[in-house]
Amino acid sequence: MSQSFHLVFCGTPRFAVPTLDKLAETGFSVDLVVTQPDRPRGRGLELAHSPVKTRALELGLPVIQPGAIKQNEEFRSQLGTIHPDAIIVVGYGRIIPQWMIDLPRLGNINLHASWLPKYRGAAPIQWAIARGESMTGVTTMRIDAGLDTGDILLQKEVSIAPDDTAETLAPRLAAIGAELMLETLQRLAAGTVHPRQQDDSLATLAPLLHKEDGRIDFQRTAEEICNRLRGFQPWPGAFTTFRKKNLQVWSGRPTESKLANAALAITEDRLIVGCGQGTALEVIDLQPEGKKRMTARDFIHGYRPHPGEKLG
Repeated sequence: MSQSFHLVFCGTPRFAVPTLDKLAETGFSVDLVVTQPDRPRGRGLELAHSPVKTRALELGLPVIQPGAIKQNEEFRSQLGTIHPDAIIVVGYGRIIPQWMIDLPRLGNINLHASWLPKYRGAAPIQWAIARGESMTGVTTMRIDAGLDTGDILLQKEVSIAPDDTAETLAPRLAAIGAELMLETLQRLAAGTVHPRQQDDSLATLAPLLHKEDGRIDFQRTAEEICNRLRGFQPWPGAFTTFRKKNLQVWSGRPTESKLANAALAITEDRLIVGCGQGTALEVIDLQPEGKKRMTARDFIHGYRPHPGEKLG
């Protein structure tokens, strides 16, 4: 079955690489890899390949990087010449136009990193953790004209550990999702997948993250702040200000203490800050502006914060 299955793969980030690997190693004919154009990165702003492009070149697969696709006649003609059985989309980062949706006989199949219809949008892993979920999942679905609204093909549930961050959960979801995509294609070929509509009444959104999402609001509870801190790694992280300078908080945990919101307390080299609803956060690792990451103990001894002094 796989040898006669012709695919186009559209993806950009590291999350998409395990699926590309799985399809290639299983013997599917990946006739074309489509990824976003090279972007300037680093201090020198040199153009860098996307993770998907890097891996595709290692695998010897043909790669194209169209700047736009909706009205790109050259790209449309190229895909039409391939006549793919399916277009696989994993974190490509572009809205799939209707002509592309209509092209393959099995449709455009997307791997989404959530238990749809929960967490539709660009940052499902981050928001699932930030909102305190203990379970999430991966979903394969047929792309339609909406935002992650297409019919569900297969799903697999995945637990979120209390110490998971977006950086630890994403690779796990990517690996499980790669296996799910393989199963989806195999079962589509065998006719044993039964697509089902999503229940829009259960939908939640996971919008694109912005820098300001990382700003700590000390009116939130300590648990809420910790969840956002875990979910928003590595970017935008969690930050506030101390003495009018930026202060990045890398890790923390809820603790027992009665303090005014954002007020500091120092207890045996422990740095505690008051949060909403009578909760408190113990800051474990942090990074003052212009300094290296440090422990709370080193911060206390270096900066000597006053009891009652406030963050933010």
